[in-house]
Amino acid sequence: MAARLYYHAKEVYPDGYVLEIVIWQLPRPTPERPHALKYRMHYGRPDGTCIVRYDNEAGKGDHRHIGRREEPYAFRDIETLLDDFFNDVSRARGGSHG
Repeated sequence: MAARLYYHAKEVYPDGYVLEIVIWQLPRPTPERPHALKYRMHYGRPDGTCIVRYDNEAGKGDHRHIGRREEPYAFRDIETLLDDFFNDVSRARGGSHG
């Protein structure tokens, strides 16, 4: 069984900033991804500069980028992951949601 796309969304805000979420369901848990998900969630400037990014790239595990800072992320569940991401995006946008 191959990984299957679980969720994908992309939004371009009126100011040109881009938000994109891609979540894959993996066939089975792995030591690196015990939740059996591969994901990347990005919010950034129109030129591609990262403002907020959550991902679990191979070799790094669950982590997030806030500007140039990178830190581990304690994954609990998809709902919390999305809430945390959207809260960071809201803070980065100055509390604006659109």
